[in-house]
Amino acid sequence: MAQPSFTPYVPADQAPPEFTAKAVLLGALFGLLFGASTVYLGLRAGLTVSASIPIAVLAISVLKRFGGSTILENNMVQTIGSAGESVAAGVVFTIPALIFLTPYGPGYFNYFQITMLAFGGGILGVLLMVPLRRALIVKEHRVLPYPEGTACADVLVAGERGGQLAALVFQGLGVGMLFKALPWILQLIRPEVGYTTSKTSAFPNATLNVDISPEYMGVGYVIGPRIAGEMVAGGVLSWMLLLPLLTILGAYIPVPFPPAPPDGLRIIDMSPGQIWGQYIRYIGAGAVLAAGLITLARTIPTIVGSFRDSVKDFRTDQAGRTQMRTERDLPASVVLGGTLLLAVVLAVAPGMPTQGNPLAALLVIVFGFFFVTVASRIVGLIGSSSSPVSGMTIATLILTCTIFVSIGWTGDLYAPIALTVGAMVCIAAANAGATSQDLKTGYLVGATPRSQQIGLIIGVIVSALIIGVTTLYLHKVMVIGSNALPAPQATLMSTIIRGLLSQNLPWGLVLTGVFLAVTMELCGVRSLSFAVGAYLPIATTAPIFVGGVVRSLVERSTGHRDESEVSAGTLFSSGLIAGGSIAGILYAVLYGSRDYMPGWARVEDAQESLGRIPALHEGTAGHVIGLCVFLLLGVILTRVGRRRVN
Repeated sequence: MAQPSFTPYVPADQAPPEFTAKAVLLGALFGLLFGASTVYLGLRAGLTVSASIPIAVLAISVLKRFGGSTILENNMVQTIGSAGESVAAGVVFTIPALIFLTPYGPGYFNYFQITMLAFGGGILGVLLMVPLRRALIVKEHRVLPYPEGTACADVLVAGERGGQLAALVFQGLGVGMLFKALPWILQLIRPEVGYTTSKTSAFPNATLNVDISPEYMGVGYVIGPRIAGEMVAGGVLSWMLLLPLLTILGAYIPVPFPPAPPDGLRIIDMSPGQIWGQYIRYIGAGAVLAAGLITLARTIPTIVGSFRDSVKDFRTDQAGRTQMRTERDLPASVVLGGTLLLAVVLAVAPGMPTQGNPLAALLVIVFGFFFVTVASRIVGLIGSSSSPVSGMTIATLILTCTIFVSIGWTGDLYAPIALTVGAMVCIAAANAGATSQDLKTGYLVGATPRSQQIGLIIGVIVSALIIGVTTLYLHKVMVIGSNALPAPQATLMSTIIRGLLSQNLPWGLVLTGVFLAVTMELCGVRSLSFAVGAYLPIATTAPIFVGGVVRSLVERSTGHRDESEVSAGTLFSSGLIAGGSIAGILYAVLYGSRDYMPGWARVEDAQESLGRIPALHEGTAGHVIGLCVFLLLGVILTRVGRRRVN
């Protein structure tokens, strides 16, 4: 059945300024800023948030002060700037693992290696997404919401139209910043609330936590109740079923059960977080792997059609015929040639772990194509901030190390090579997710895809230069792997590589996740959202679910589905996402510069120094107060969502 025609905000027959010098320069500046901030957040907390929306808000404000701008120039700024955050996320999730892979790993942890991998992985993510644009962005426009891309388009349109639309976005922006600042910057309330049953109860270690993050609630509202419900269902399985079950069984296991942590704790002696990290996370990774394979199988016909369209476009260009402005992508020759060139450079570049290893370069391209496809579709469902990029990286490492072991490549010598493959794929998948969101934004506002794709490549190149500097500086002053910078994702990657190459990975747990995803498919449930929820902490999926519930309540009370791209609820949620993201980045800047600030202005770690008024965050009262504040945000979003936009 043919999809209804779609007319973007700027029609294809109009060509306002887009790829201008001021847009490129400002986008590159934001790429440097957000890339550096993401490095710290990723090393500290093990997660990142999309930067597209806050950059779009900043672009509108800044360019107005320099003579104004078109909506396409504003879009170009956020397109270029967002590459810094996504590439930085892929880097800090993987490359610091080189520090822990002795004796050969630390020797590769230098500026050249970090910059080359950031550059190569980021460019690969952009190139491999080009032939997928028509399949995922255009043909499935009304199927895949791309919440952050849609929200970013709402921000740009609101900024262009002004009036009530802009007011809704900036109201959400202010509310989002305030509610994010309360626990993180002002530290008046807890950043996370929840409850865990005791180990001695009938249902031990059952855990339900909620991250008080306005951006998560905003994402949940944008993606809707169905997808949000599937995600939290996976979280409930992991944290309220598997976690208590393992604790019950662990009480009867008198010895450490593989894969036990290095200190040899028994299951009954572990905290809920340790049990999740040592056992359940492998199950989630297996579920993500299987769901990704199933997703790829479903997408293959569309992908083939997309490549066919790209070839047709290339022939059309060669024949001298013109395309509509909003349909022009980078030529297929650039995509194929650039991909092959990256593979050759990876195999021959001196000083790289993969030098002289064409198999590793081939694996980067093959796995990169697969997980770029999966990541691009995942973010279409749940957004970039919640995309399980580390889960895809785990799957890549499992497949890569399995191949290495099968041909006799075992031991520490091959660990940096395996990590390089995983790092390239991780960076490519992370940047492909951001690229997908940006192209969705461009599709809605009427941007030129080719200009966006060139802008993304510029953003990758610029941000790669600062990411290495920031990573090495933080390692020098704070030490990656210490309590100050635990680098949880990179630590996990190094553990998996060592386990695979020494052939003691818990395959039983991974296969449990695989068949969990298969079971969901046999029940008629698309397993991808569920698998993502099983892999992520429930503190992340729970607030997303609350956002979905709020949208459901709005739809029931108003009697119509809130599907408009410029509805009051989606506009306000866009502001929540932007405000929460900006406040999170501000926290990183303030915390990183705390040693240079007067005592009254210093920002301490919100996860350890919980606030300056103990009565507001300690004990049961602290959890109740935090939950009430979060529910208040839900009430505000509900009331705004019921408004009619003129």
